[in-house]
Amino acid sequence: MEYRIRAHHGMCFFFFQGKGYSSGFTQNMCEMKKKLEQDPYVVLLCGADDVCTHCPNNQAGVCISDDKAADYDRQVLAACGLRAGTRIRWKAFEALVRERILRAGRRTQICGGCQWNELCF
Repeated sequence: MEYRIRAHHGMCFFFFQGKGYSSGFTQNMCEMKKKLEQDPYVVLLCGADDVCTHCPNNQAGVCISDDKAADYDRQVLAACGLRAGTRIRWKAFEALVRERILRAGRRTQICGGCQWNELCF
């Protein structure tokens, strides 16, 4: 199995606490987290992904905050030395995010302006 994942969601999964934009979004996020624990291949995106499918901010496949979200995606990809479209095992991507962003203290630099920032500690 292969999933489409926005690059910045690589950080979101580390801090996810069962809260989200809507109950449908939260349920989908929980299900995606379980699927990703099986270490499938993911294709990294700078756009709507399999997590976004149940988000109320997803308007016909485009996030209403896409400029901000896509900037987060680009920064995560750059920090991890990857590009949009990269196909990688989830756990390898997760390890890059952990080492190059979270342990390096770069999370707030990348997405400190996110509305969910207070959950990411």
